Amino acid sequence: MRIGAPKETWPGELRTALTPAGVKKLKALGFDIAVEAGLGAAAGYLDADYAAVGAEIQADAAPLLKAADIVLRVRKPSAADVASLPTGAVHVSFLDPFKEKDLVASLAAQGVTAISMEMIPRTTKAQKMDALSSQASLAGYVTVILAASHSRKIFPMMMTPAGTIAPSRVFVIGAGVAGLQAIATAKRLGARVEAFDTRPVVAEQVRSLGAKFVEIDLGEIGQTEQGYAKELTAEQLELQKEGQKRVIAQSDVVITTAQVFGRPAPRIVSRDMIAGMAAGSVVVDMAVESGGNVEGSVQNEVVEVDGVQVVGLGNLPSEVCRHASDMYSANLVNLLEEFWDAEAGALNLGPDNEIAAGCVLTRGGEIVHNAIKDL
Repeated sequence: MRIGAPKETWPGELRTALTPAGVKKLKALGFDIAVEAGLGAAAGYLDADYAAVGAEIQADAAPLLKAADIVLRVRKPSAADVASLPTGAVHVSFLDPFKEKDLVASLAAQGVTAISMEMIPRTTKAQKMDALSSQASLAGYVTVILAASHSRKIFPMMMTPAGTIAPSRVFVIGAGVAGLQAIATAKRLGARVEAFDTRPVVAEQVRSLGAKFVEIDLGEIGQTEQGYAKELTAEQLELQKEGQKRVIAQSDVVITTAQVFGRPAPRIVSRDMIAGMAAGSVVVDMAVESGGNVEGSVQNEVVEVDGVQVVGLGNLPSEVCRHASDMYSANLVNLLEEFWDAEAGALNLGPDNEIAAGCVLTRGGEIVHNAIKDL
């Protein structure tokens, strides 16, 4: 089978779906690999690196797509790209399927088997291909680096001839994969870290990283089967805001990571909370691409709100595109290894495979994923 990897065209996207190390592993499995010229340039991988491990370099994406049995990419395809895909081809990328209903329908109409990397089940067996988690971990790291670069204070406590400098106070809202990495990174930089999550089950994880877990009684809450936080009621959101307001006022840095998969991000930091922070403080809204947790945040901008720097940069994993590409490529290679049937010379993506059942959206001209089909 032939794998095609086109260069990313999404504005500001520096990641690549396939690294030379990934090419080498897939070649060993028996795949033919074609990549578009410049595929990994933004992440520091040259065409010569790909050629050295046996990839064919093609100048244009259209013929590459038309000849591919499997297409690997980071971002969703354009309408022209979908039209170039052969009937029966397998397309693997992030697809944002709950928002991109027309795209999913067009992939089905083209006869493409579409795999959404957001929909990989959060199970032990599928962990090695969970790109959403691998990229979220990097995003959590980047939020802290951004906060440190915009803060007017240093993070660690420091003993100086002029006296002792107290550590910066960092408050992380949301202790999922990204939040836990943000907590760990802020602690490594020497900050005093507090964190909150609507799921009490993560309190021990927060404490194990050396942070204080902020207790707020929200009543009955929990998490989904996939490990995501359940959406709060309006009353619970108000309780959360009131509980967080005091902590936010004392914080030098606030990092919000709260997202509900498939839905707009909850608004949990209001303008009056920001107004209670000291001038020169920093708020990083990691959820800005899905609507934002912070009132006043603007996607891909750093704005000043009542003297506080509100950072709303999107596509955070792309800020560390080398490692983000390495991790995403490894996730894709693991996925193909899992589904590859060497004897049949094909991918086994049938509904009897629980991982495939979770992430395959379209097959044989139809939308086959129940959650997407029912939208």
